[in-house]
Amino acid sequence: MTEAEFEAMLQRYLDGTCRPGERELIEQWSNQLGEPENLTLPRAEHEQVRTAMWRQIEHLTQDDPDHNLAAPGRLLQHPASFWHTPVVRWAAVVLFLVGAALAVVLPQKQQLAMPSGAPALSWTQHRNTGKQAQLFILEDGSRVTVHPGSSIQYRPGLAGRRREVRLQGEAFFQVAKNPARPFLVYTDQLVTTVLGTSFRVKAYAGRSNEVAVHEGRVSVQIRRGAELSATPVHPAAGSVVLLPNQRVAYSALTPRPLRKKLVANPVVLAPQTFTFEKQPVINVLQALQKAYGVDIVYDQDKLAACTITVTFSQESLYEKLDMLSTALGASYSTTDDAQILFRSDGCGL
Repeated sequence: MTEAEFEAMLQRYLDGTCRPGERELIEQWSNQLGEPENLTLPRAEHEQVRTAMWRQIEHLTQDDPDHNLAAPGRLLQHPASFWHTPVVRWAAVVLFLVGAALAVVLPQKQQLAMPSGAPALSWTQHRNTGKQAQLFILEDGSRVTVHPGSSIQYRPGLAGRRREVRLQGEAFFQVAKNPARPFLVYTDQLVTTVLGTSFRVKAYAGRSNEVAVHEGRVSVQIRRGAELSATPVHPAAGSVVLLPNQRVAYSALTPRPLRKKLVANPVVLAPQTFTFEKQPVINVLQALQKAYGVDIVYDQDKLAACTITVTFSQESLYEKLDMLSTALGASYSTTDDAQILFRSDGCGL
């Protein structure tokens, strides 16, 4: 896309005349401009941001003799035609609407924060351009399986107080344990924090972002305004803590509080013997809870007199529950809190 085409798309966004897909594209792009470390700036650096913003506008308009920008901090007074100059409108919309000033001052900000003489660290990128998933091993021993068409970025040596990785697409993470240095995965919409565990993240452009846990515990927050110092042990307000066989999905197009759910096909976490000979149904439900790490809610009083003879083998969790429900004339459903609600009227004489 050329600068002229981009400027025209931004103008349609401001006029409320976006073509199909343009609004989502602009908002997704704007969310990515700050990058994870740019979510907030200390108050002392606000003036630095504003100065950098004005310098950038001056640079973009220095060839236009008709427009003399005011000094930083002073009120701009220009005729309406000023904002119809494409390069000025493009610069102002980008810098004001989506906060690109943060991106302008970031390299300087990072270098000032480093010890004297230390070079600014760029981000290393790995992109999977093949047709098969590829395994990347990070410097801390963490393993990332990157799906085709996906990419990850990270600083050399995972430098910094936190081990930070940016993801576009889909990847499976097996994170080396290090409680002193949390591991954060940034997508365009979510921040996932772990101390050491395995989980899957999906973040394809134009789709909802999803995190699903294989083992351990992870904390997930909406990226905008995320509390980066939070961990699964001390989660942030508004975050969700996911356990194995749990997932969360979020879309900025239909924003709502995060709610954890069960994954589509829960796996066995603690193998059990699934042969029951005239056993109380409650024992069967408890065995399923232990095997899959799920919370099954039921009325113990109604099921107290129910027994069953059944053998489960390779069926999925939901297939096992289907068999149990058919035998008892019961039913079940999943809830927004990653629970299974098992309903039965009991077993009469």
